[in-house]
Amino acid sequence: MLCFFLSSSFVVIAQNKTAVKPTNVTKKPKLVVGIVIDQMRWDYLFRFKNIFKANGGFNRLMNEGYNCNNTFIPYTPTVTAAGHTCVYTGSVPGIHGITGNAWYDKDLKRIVYCSEDKSVAGVGGKDEVIGQMSPKNHHR
Repeated sequence: MLCFFLSSSFVVIAQNKTAVKPTNVTKKPKLVVGIVIDQMRWDYLFRFKNIFKANGGFNRLMNEGYNCNNTFIPYTPTVTAAGHTCVYTGSVPGIHGITGNAWYDKDLKRIVYCSEDKSVAGVGGKDEVIGQMSPKNHHR
């Protein structure tokens, strides 16, 4: 075994440093879009495939995109903010820290909604207050 290790080490050292790099490297996507539908289990994509439009919608996403089959993340509470954070981090509330849709902010001395952001305005709606949402509170 020792002889093998020494001969392997010698071969590694003797390799040419100008080796050709692989050309089939996948480029990073410019945009990644994640879609989460509350109360829709992953198996519904397959169970109801025949009623989806053949060349669009869910079938297009399944054929040209990526979906997470048989995914289960054991966590509580099952509220939107915690659930979406679990999906996008692969972690649980005890680690990622998002445990609810709203929490008490000790600096503001009030309860804040998870995506509340009074510094932005909605676009295209009749009420600008409705669109005052962003991921700003993710660090809290």
